[in-house]
Amino acid sequence: MAERLDEQKIATLRLWADGLAREERDEMRAAARAILMLIDEVELLHVELWHAGRLNAAESEDELPELPAERASLRSVLRERLRKTAGTAPD
Repeated sequence: MAERLDEQKIATLRLWADGLAREERDEMRAAARAILMLIDEVELLHVELWHAGRLNAAESEDELPELPAERASLRSVLRERLRKTAGTAPD
């Protein structure tokens, strides 16, 4: 399994993207934009995961805010993992 993206690795990716954004070739600038978009997505997922961790495991699916369809499956996967983790964590 690959190592997780911590703040230092994300900062390094931002530096790479900044360098690529200054390149003359369109492909390099496009790669820079793609890296930045992925960083934004990773940061958004971190926020969503943090919020999901704060939710009470007993809350029902109906009580949760609506998400776009592509996020709903991720949310259900994360929720299930959090429930499994919470079930094994010492009190």
